[in-house]
Amino acid sequence: MGAEKIILGLVQMRMGESKRQNLEHAIGMIGDAKSMGAQVVCLPELFTAPYFAQLQGRRSEAASQAETVPGKTTEALSEAAKENGIVLIGGSIYEKDRAHLYNTSVIFDHTGRLLGKYRKVHIPHDECYYEKDYFDKGNLGFRAFKTGIGKIGTLICYDQWFPEAARCLALMGADMIFYPTAIGSVKGIAQAEGSWQAAWENVMRGHAIANGMPLAAANRCGTEGKMDFWGGSFAIDAFGKTIARAGKGEEVLIARISPGHSRMVREGWQFFLNRRPDQYWKLTEKRK
Repeated sequence: MGAEKIILGLVQMRMGESKRQNLEHAIGMIGDAKSMGAQVVCLPELFTAPYFAQLQGRRSEAASQAETVPGKTTEALSEAAKENGIVLIGGSIYEKDRAHLYNTSVIFDHTGRLLGKYRKVHIPHDECYYEKDYFDKGNLGFRAFKTGIGKIGTLICYDQWFPEAARCLALMGADMIFYPTAIGSVKGIAQAEGSWQAAWENVMRGHAIANGMPLAAANRCGTEGKMDFWGGSFAIDAFGKTIARAGKGEEVLIARISPGHSRMVREGWQFFLNRRPDQYWKLTEKRK
């Protein structure tokens, strides 16, 4: 990353029932981000549809929302990236690949070229997050994509809780990570262990510090069924400082990150230089 500052645009939006209207709304907010100076824009997880995974066992019904990648949605996102001259992380799409269904993020360069896709690796299965009913486990591994503003890694929502995912992308040379997200509170479930939102942000703060790398999360917002998506999209610098945080409603959050600061953190703290991979065998041992 050679630029003095890189301007991020995080799209925090509500989703309605119409796939077409959701896509048009997202493209409009991409344009808003560009007008605010964004060079790279990230959409939320599954941004073309309501969060269907809060209901159990409706895979065949939800599958009607799925589409191929490339497909109509990626064509529209490609055009938006090209028209605005931005790098675009297209949130995530319910992808159909033959008999398989994936939660898939796509990334485009400033010319609209599809650089590739990442399929969500970690799939949750909790009350109102019944994602194993809908998504197969990602099978493409972790991906870091070379762009004109640096090498970008993308992970999706529940991947946020796993330090191994962020570390893998850092070792692959990622300069920053984006997390398209759909997370919030569930009506009727007490947060007895503490604030979920605080833990959500804090765990990613740890990823940023441990890897000397900025990261950002673009969350959805609004109420859908039992889900209250809290918004709160944010960006964190390479030493764990939250440099921008959204509120609860729709907005385009702008954040400015410094590649020079990231290099200073990595070179100064030497976490990568002093790693001991020969001692980490436990990390790949199969769970009994």
